[in-house]
Amino acid sequence: MSTKTLWLNHIKWDDHGLVPVIVQQAGTNDVLMFAWMNRDALARTVELGQAVYWSRSRKKLWHKGEESGHFQQVHEIRLDCDEDVLLLKVTQVGDLACHTGRHSCFFQQLLTQDEQTDWLAVDPVLKNPDDIYKK
Repeated sequence: MSTKTLWLNHIKWDDHGLVPVIVQQAGTNDVLMFAWMNRDALARTVELGQAVYWSRSRKKLWHKGEESGHFQQVHEIRLDCDEDVLLLKVTQVGDLACHTGRHSCFFQQLLTQDEQTDWLAVDPVLKNPDDIYKK
């Protein structure tokens, strides 16, 4: 291993070689999304200055914005006190972080009304996902 990548050894990777990542909008601190990274994804993120994640469903690296054009320009990468969670502070290009066409993936809020408790979408769809992604 190159001495240039020794910093990767500082992270406590899980049994699958992954680390959870919280993504926050620089300036507003809006939480945009949660994702996973492996060593290659994190190294590539540092190299590009844009977020690259590990897609657990597709089992491959995923450069955020590769299909939608909604890239994440990375300004800071922070490691938590237990060294097992990353925080990325980003500028979300195009203002859409969620594949549903919303600003944030955290658009559902648990609400109680008339003794009924359920999840309600509280943030608007800014762009139709059919207009964003290839079929």
